[in-house]
Amino acid sequence: MPLAMEDEDLNVSARLYVTPPLGAGLAVPLDADQAHYLRAVLRLGPGDGLSLFNGRDGEWRGRIVELGKNRGLVALEVQTRAQTAERDLWLAFAPVKRARIDYIAEKATELGVTRLLPVMTRRTNMARVNVERLQANAREAAEQTERLTVPAVEALQPLDRFLDGFPVGRRLMVCDETGRAPSIARALADGAPRAAPWALLIGPEGGFAPEELDALRKLPFVTAVGLGPRVLRADTAALAALAVFQALAGDWDTVRGALQTTDAVPI
Repeated sequence: MPLAMEDEDLNVSARLYVTPPLGAGLAVPLDADQAHYLRAVLRLGPGDGLSLFNGRDGEWRGRIVELGKNRGLVALEVQTRAQTAERDLWLAFAPVKRARIDYIAEKATELGVTRLLPVMTRRTNMARVNVERLQANAREAAEQTERLTVPAVEALQPLDRFLDGFPVGRRLMVCDETGRAPSIARALADGAPRAAPWALLIGPEGGFAPEELDALRKLPFVTAVGLGPRVLRADTAALAALAVFQALAGDWDTVRGALQTTDAVPI
């Protein structure tokens, strides 16, 4: 369906991710946390405008018709953006300290990652990952950056299991901190398939164990890359690799709103 023109009378000051279907005339419920955020933080109430997205039906604007302590209700009026395609890009990473892993989830979402996969390596110091917390960080980042989807977040898994279940046809770019690998730009220029779906793998603080790197390099779907002459912190390495990849083989040449229909599935 064609997009509706912006309604000047519909002032929109907030944007939320929801799970119910979206469409003209539908009334969409909000949960207690969303209702509290709108009421207590943004000081909104019935009659105020709101944008909603669910990762499937594009973005819609509507008005708050009910806002209580434990729930809210939004009446949808116009679709402002159709659902759009995203570069299918995964980030696998060894967990780091809480504040830094939150930062990775937030910034990776801003950089267009479609799936976050914590992996346990031999030198990983974190034995647990709060998946719900990471999902909340990703959701909030998507709301603030005008994404139409929220990345999926998987449970922590051993590196071996991650590799054993790696999808056929997807490529894995392993960030090698030893200095023995070419840059991302050189790897792509030397024939690494740009158009393939990719995953990036970032090691733990202290780097991969030598035997892990040796095993990774032998896999046919792996391309090892370096991130320059300096040793980067794990969270810095993740974001640097994502930014370089998106600039060279991702969606940074795409104008906002100019993408094609997607078959990506949100969380």
